[in-house]
Amino acid sequence: MKQVYLDNAATTSVRPEVIDEMVKVLKEHYGNPSSTYAIGRHAKALIENARKVIAKQFNAASSEIIFTSCGTEANNWILRSAVRDLGVKRIITSKLEHHAVLNTIKQLKDEFGIEVIYLSILPSSEIDYEQLENLVKDEEKTTLVSLMHVNNEVGTELDLKRVASLCKEHNVLFHCDTVQSVGKTRIDLSELPIDFIVASAHKFHGPKGIGFAFIRKKNVLKPVIFGGEQEKGLRAGTEGVHQVVGMAKALEMAYELLETEQKYIAGIKDYCKKRLAEVYPDIHFNGNGCGFYNILNILLPVSEEKAAMMLFQLDMKGIAVSRGSACQSGSQKPSHVLSQFLSEEDLKKPSLRLSFSHENTEQDIDVLIEVLQTL
Repeated sequence: MKQVYLDNAATTSVRPEVIDEMVKVLKEHYGNPSSTYAIGRHAKALIENARKVIAKQFNAASSEIIFTSCGTEANNWILRSAVRDLGVKRIITSKLEHHAVLNTIKQLKDEFGIEVIYLSILPSSEIDYEQLENLVKDEEKTTLVSLMHVNNEVGTELDLKRVASLCKEHNVLFHCDTVQSVGKTRIDLSELPIDFIVASAHKFHGPKGIGFAFIRKKNVLKPVIFGGEQEKGLRAGTEGVHQVVGMAKALEMAYELLETEQKYIAGIKDYCKKRLAEVYPDIHFNGNGCGFYNILNILLPVSEEKAAMMLFQLDMKGIAVSRGSACQSGSQKPSHVLSQFLSEEDLKKPSLRLSFSHENTEQDIDVLIEVLQTL
């Protein structure tokens, strides 16, 4: 049975070249980066070179890149330190955010009594930009805007330039969860006045368990993990050199191949939309119509009874798709993202998220369509 993997927004395979780099480090460069002897110094040099490679992709300074275990840790650290150390009293966000942001903000509200404002969501799945503009004009409280770049469920893309410029104009901090977009589109931090971005390597064909935060120099955060002096004293714990090197290699390759793979993946998505429309003339694509080039969220015109077993039946046929964020798998609740802009009636229908990579083929889509027709 052919395995058809269409859940690349949840995680991606690791590129063979990345695996080779990591294995080499594990075999030959196993020194502790904090050690002063040669093998330790060499491990430290590998980490610092990786930091430079990553920073270069964003036109950032290497000192602004801090390694973390994942995007969730980076989001937690940035939001918590912004409130605790930078004096943020108000956070403007949306209910479309990943739970790594939503649940962190809820916890901070409970702990520190900060004000939290959730932006209205338009039927297109986009935030109300005019509402945001009116809110940031109120400069009575130190404010942070926290909005994701690409929504992980429906692929709606934030107008980064518009939001970043607006925040800068009104002296408001801007934290952007870029987990779904880093490695898939260019983000020039010398042009975009974003204060904080985050990334997870496993979203761009790197290893799991490693990510990074970009912290613009003017924002001095304090650690939430204490111990040694690793990561400039901001994130204690012995670094996983092989993971850091693997992440840098994966990101470097992602941007080297970006234009070619972007065009190819967009073609796979278009083919999928076309085939689905042939089988389901009444199909609806959730979100703002087009969305990011690798994510497609579909509302299938089938009964609730069919919907209940659809994911299970697809899995039995070797097809991996999801209802939404992988972090929500197993939950029977409607998607917190879709519930912001779909009607109650549509929420009862099955919505599937398909997300593509350079490894997918039109044959994968044909297999999906063939199986869907039998359900």
